[in-house]
Amino acid sequence: MGKIDFKPGNMLYPLPAVLVTVRDNAGKDNMITIAWTGTVCTNPPMLSISVRPERHSYQALTESGEFVVNLTTAAMTRALDFCGVRSGKNVDKFAMTGLTRIRSRKVQAPSIEESPVNIECRVRQMIPLGSHHMFLADVVHVTVDEKYMDEKGGFHLEKADPVVYSHGTYFDLGRSRGSFGFSVRKKKKRKS
Repeated sequence: MGKIDFKPGNMLYPLPAVLVTVRDNAGKDNMITIAWTGTVCTNPPMLSISVRPERHSYQALTESGEFVVNLTTAAMTRALDFCGVRSGKNVDKFAMTGLTRIRSRKVQAPSIEESPVNIECRVRQMIPLGSHHMFLADVVHVTVDEKYMDEKGGFHLEKADPVVYSHGTYFDLGRSRGSFGFSVRKKKKRKS
């Protein structure tokens, strides 16, 4: 078995599967499932999401210039999928999924209570790219669920059972294979 040629396309998987919350100028809230999201910069903290212009949430994004990226867990997978296949145009996705809308700290768009991490963002630039438009955004506030904090102030997202998306399927992350720098870290000497 060897390598074969494949059609050009996005093969960068797995991706975080997140719920992005928005509020339009009329005050209507919505959730949209996004897998095309990523870190852009550490200082200043920035991220991006890519959205098709025909999606219902696109208008709210362009009107308000704000959104919240809500990380998801295995327990949220059904709601995550529902928000990706149903339009918020005529459906209240909060009511349909049972997820809890809470007030965000710095933006008008709501956050999701069940999410272990809520990343509040303001759009810096919208870049039309073709099928999707990329919203490049500044991270203006982050809240985390304190149940994933340890006594030293460390955050343990892995305990929340985060979900990723790969080629049409949602997955949990499985077990750790090592932490950053493990390949060059010196081994501790054992006491005899």
